[in-house]
This record gives sequence, C-alpha cells and structure tokens, in this order.
Amino acid sequence: MEDEDAGPGGGGEASPPHHAAASGDRARDMAASPTSSRSVTQTVNGSHRFVIQGYSLAKGMGVGKHIASETFTVGGYQWAIYFYPDGKNPEDNSAYVSVFIALASEGTDVRALFELTLLDQSGKGKHKVHSHFDRSLESGPYTLKYRGSMWGYKRFFRRTALETSDFLKDDCLKINCTVGVVVSTMDYSRPHSIEVPESDIGYHFGTLLDNQEGVDVIFSVAGEKFHAHKLVLAARSTFFRSEFFDHESDEEKNEADTGNEIKEIVIDDMDPTVFKAVLHFIYRDNLVNDDELSASSSGCSIFDSLAGKLMAAADKYELPRLRLLCESYLCKHISVNSVATTLALAERHHAMELKSVCLKFAAENLSDALMYLQL
Repeated sequence: MEDEDAGPGGGGEASPPHHAAASGDRARDMAASPTSSRSVTQTVNGSHRFVIQGYSLAKGMGVGKHIASETFTVGGYQWAIYFYPDGKNPEDNSAYVSVFIALASEGTDVRALFELTLLDQSGKGKHKVHSHFDRSLESGPYTLKYRGSMWGYKRFFRRTALETSDFLKDDCLKINCTVGVVVSTMDYSRPHSIEVPESDIGYHFGTLLDNQEGVDVIFSVAGEKFHAHKLVLAARSTFFRSEFFDHESDEEKNEADTGNEIKEIVIDDMDPTVFKAVLHFIYRDNLVNDDELSASSSGCSIFDSLAGKLMAAADKYELPRLRLLCESYLCKHISVNSVATTLALAERHHAMELKSVCLKFAAENLSDALMYLQL
C-alpha cells in the first residue's frame, strides 16, 4: 500500500530538493541556546531582643495573660514575642513561665524557623536556647496559618528555678528571638540579558563640585571659600530654594546675567569642615567617609563631633535625609557613656529614630548606665 504522503511520481520515497536540506541545516544552526532554571529555598533571618524589666511586678497578672514585645519585621512579616509570667496553660498552676513568638501581621501559611534564647546575665554564656536552626527537621519548618498564630513553649522555664538563676538579674530578664522566614525564589538564565550598572549620578555631580564648572555662588566660611551651583542647592534643599529664588521678582528672574561677578555669601555659624561635608552630601547624596567622621568623634562630646554638627546643619538647611544618615551613624556608636548626650542631641534636633534607639538602649542597659553616671 502506498504512503499517502508520497510524491506525485508514484510510490516510494521522494528525495527532498537541495534548498530544503539547506533550510533544515540553518534551522539547526539557529536553534535557541539551552536555558536553565534553579529554585532556591532559604530563610530570611532577623533577630529581636526583648527586655522584661520588673519581672516580680509582672507576676500574678494571671494565667494566659502576656507581656508583648514591640513588633519587629522579618521576611516581610511583623512578629512579636509574648511572655507569660504566670504561664499559658491553666493546668500548670503558674509553675512555669511561657514564651511564644506570634505572627503579628496578616499572613497565610507562613513557614518559618525559630530560636528563643534566655540570656545568662552572669557573663558565663550559659544561655538557655530552644532552636529550630541547629537540628535536623523531620517535619520541616513550622507553619503559621494566620495572624495571631504562635510557636513557643508553655513550659519554657520552671518559675522557682528561674527566680534563683543567673537569667534573672536586677529583676530583669533578657530574651533574644531569631526568626527565619522561608522564601523560595527562581533563579534562571537569561541568555540575552543586559546588565545595567548602578547609578553614577552622585559621582558626576560630585565631579561638577570638584571641578567648579559653571559655579554661580561662593560661600565664605571662616575665611575658607566654597564654590557651588544655585540650582543644585535649590533642588536639594528647600532652604536654599527659598534663599535663592523665592524672593526674586519676575524681572530679576527673567533678567540675563551680563556681569561676571559671582555672589558671595558669608556663613559665620558653622565650621568649614562641617559645611564641606554638607556640600558633599548635597552633591553626592551620602556622608563623608567613616575616617573623617570617626576622627572628629575621638575625645570630644557628641555635640562637637562632625556627625553631631552635621545633624544641626541638616536642621538648618532642611535636609531630612542627611539627618537620617547622621542618626544611623550615631546609632551604631551608642555606648553606656554616650547614650545620655546622644539622647540630648536627638531631642534638640527632633531626631525621633535616634531618640527611640537611645531610650531602648538605656532601658536594656539601665544598671550599667546608672553606674556610669555615678562615677
């Protein structure tokens, strides 16, 4: 029986024309490059320290009643630590304290690993640790079904043992919590992708400042001259925009500048080093390097440090991002002997983030801070 696809010359297999064979070769040559993909499942980790000051006063609040920590964010979800001074389980008759980690934001089937650590305050490092992270998991991570779901221990620690242990000091307990939210991402090859470098606009504006091209204003600070550009300053600071342009008449705005004289502004309430750092931020959108900041902080008060003076300059020139950068820098250097002056600085310049950090640090290190103030 003949094949229905046979050529018109009768039965048998017809030889393909030459150009058809060549077309097939080209198709093979133009075949898409092999692609690949990889699913990566890992944890996004974050930690929070919960200090419970006045443990003895919390006792007796009732079984099932808790003290909650401030919420903290890990993996895009809000979490909170719940401490039950009289326990969570009525059957235990307040013989144990209970500790749980709760999902404090909306979420469905959030999978996570947890670690709860009761800190040994004797300095011996013998902490009480309950952890998912350092053991093999037969059933995988814990799944929290909805907001308010919790993981933890009803019998976290027997109360009588806790109250005579090194975990309780000056009527204070310290609990560290680590949450590892399980996330899955897809990593796949893009054979024709084009990598775009990071923005370099700060570099180019910084070069503009360094080369003094097109400058139209000079600042005289304690005899030192700084050349700048009105438009750049006005774009970055409402203070300078008002200073340079808001008070001009329409005639002044439209009038061509035919002279070569550049306006000079005298600043008599700021050090040249500080003003130079302000210009550095305005043009480059970051702080001067850490060497300059740390060198200015050695042996002087927070108010006299470069970061402290920059915070004052940020207030004067209405540069909220500069103030936040200064807050972030000072936050990393808070210590028992500097927390009081740092808090005073934050109060003076309305640095609310830094103020909050100072208050939390002081609460967590109250005994050490009081001891320092008495010296």
